[in-house]
Amino acid sequence: MPKVTFPHVAESYRAFKMLLEDLGNEVILPPRPSMHTLDRGVQYAPEFACFPVKILLGTYLETCPQGVELIVTSGGVGPCRAGHYAQLHKKILRSLGYPIDIIVFEPPRLYPLDFLHNIQRLNPGRLSYRSVYECIKRAWRKLQALDDLEKLSHRVRPREITRGATTRTYRKVLEWIDRAYTWREIETAASSALHALHEVPQDPFRRILRVGIVGEIYVLLEPASNLEIEETLGHLGVEVERSMFLTGWTRDNTWAETSEGLTVKDAALPYLPELLGGHGRDSIGNTILYAKRGFDGVIQLAPFTCIPEIVARTILPRVSRDHNIPVLTFFLDEQTGKAGTATRLEAFVDLMRRKKSKQAGSDCNESLPWHRRGFGKYQYSNLR
Repeated sequence: MPKVTFPHVAESYRAFKMLLEDLGNEVILPPRPSMHTLDRGVQYAPEFACFPVKILLGTYLETCPQGVELIVTSGGVGPCRAGHYAQLHKKILRSLGYPIDIIVFEPPRLYPLDFLHNIQRLNPGRLSYRSVYECIKRAWRKLQALDDLEKLSHRVRPREITRGATTRTYRKVLEWIDRAYTWREIETAASSALHALHEVPQDPFRRILRVGIVGEIYVLLEPASNLEIEETLGHLGVEVERSMFLTGWTRDNTWAETSEGLTVKDAALPYLPELLGGHGRDSIGNTILYAKRGFDGVIQLAPFTCIPEIVARTILPRVSRDHNIPVLTFFLDEQTGKAGTATRLEAFVDLMRRKKSKQAGSDCNESLPWHRRGFGKYQYSNLR
């Protein structure tokens, strides 16, 4: 039974663990990234490497000493360094004495035969194709339940009456999903978990801001990499809508792009007609769509040195002006601190509240108006 691990991406590990074990593997669970994880990755990764390279390398360095033989990860499309992560990690780990191999899942709609070959490599139990399909279907349903719970927590948290009640309930119901195994158990756990989150006491009359979050996939999905920015915003009275979830990304890269994916590309077309790799074009397109839906602001999350997001960042000021929506960019690396991030978020939330009040005809007589705080109109510069 081969020992297998994979990157830690939020709560998705609960579904991946079940799937890989069903196929006959021994799973070494990746720990939630910590400062120790990042320090290990920074120690051995190239200095110019982007943030996810360092976090993932640190994760592997924490799991490989437990006898890991195989790492499962995803690839990348277009001119983005994500497509080289796996080979870089493999060379570094082998140079450190870990004889591991890496399976890279590229988008199945582009490489269907490679996808089937990788599935067979992860099927030491030699299950039939039908059995493998049933295992994947149950894992997919669990992944959907996890994403649905996270989306609901983003809506409930800014309205909660008791601070922290949503987070406590969310962590509790995640265990219900984790323990569910059969299709019926997963359905029951998902329904009960959603009901429990809905039952968190809320203030329906609270004035809530809505913010869209765009950016590179890993720093969007993994809270440890973005310093739990969604939870921080929720406690500031902001309902967050993230532009990307793992289930949506998987659908777009499995057989055909969804209508949502095509709509994002169409929205970005006047500003960026070419694919530049990563999720830079998505960041622009989703910002425009959030503006058209009446959101109060957009936050871009990007790894430091990420070329696609740097290109998007140079275009977003124009998008901000054209569509009259504030945009705040965070470039994240090992030097990013939670206190500084929280301060910038508080200032951004204050800006959005003032802007919304003025649009509503309210009289805002605060002593220090936002335009005297060193920020351009509706656009934050990326202070580092």
